[in-house]
Amino acid sequence: MAEPASGRVWTSQGKQMEDLPDAVVLATRLKNTLIQYHSLEDDKWRVAKKMKDVTIWRKPSEEFNGYLFKAQGVIDDVVNSVIDHIRPGPCRLDWDSLMTSLDILEYFEENCCVMRYTTAGQLWNIISPREFVDFSYTVDYKEGLLSCGISLDWSEKRSEFVRGYNHPCGWFCVPLKDSPNRSLLTGYIQTDLRGMIPQSAVDTAMASTLINFYGDLQKALQKAYV
Repeated sequence: MAEPASGRVWTSQGKQMEDLPDAVVLATRLKNTLIQYHSLEDDKWRVAKKMKDVTIWRKPSEEFNGYLFKAQGVIDDVVNSVIDHIRPGPCRLDWDSLMTSLDILEYFEENCCVMRYTTAGQLWNIISPREFVDFSYTVDYKEGLLSCGISLDWSEKRSEFVRGYNHPCGWFCVPLKDSPNRSLLTGYIQTDLRGMIPQSAVDTAMASTLINFYGDLQKALQKAYV
């Protein structure tokens, strides 16, 4: 895949929207950070929740006063289909029950963009709807793909949403060695929901949300072949 172009984000009318870090530098730093997470030893993680096909771990984040979560499970589909459903685009809204809107604000390249999305309230609306503006980058990783992102300090805000912040996060997807039509999907998520929320509520919601993410994704992929 091509490296992202450098520069600033502009509207379709040519008006400058926001100053951004150099996209190539940001994409490279983001990818390297995710690879570092992916290389952490097993003893650095503590199990947060375990279901039949998915395990969620966590460790204290080095980015903020919260946790870095690791999720891993097997998805019954090929790598490209899995990542196409995760990366920014119309597929994501069709199946992700937590996401209520998604807009691509600007493309740098086909595999690199700035997106704004909103999420539904959680835990009986103890956690109110959130808005995020993220830099997203998808790149080859070994025999599979890595789709990763990080929030931007975007000045334009909407009063009906609390602005959340995603510290470096992403999804590694590689084919199973003994079954190339199935994929091992490993995610790293560290989201600062901000607002007046007890950290214990955030931790409970995050582990359950990640378990549901795998189930919803698998159902969407199965439905795509019906």
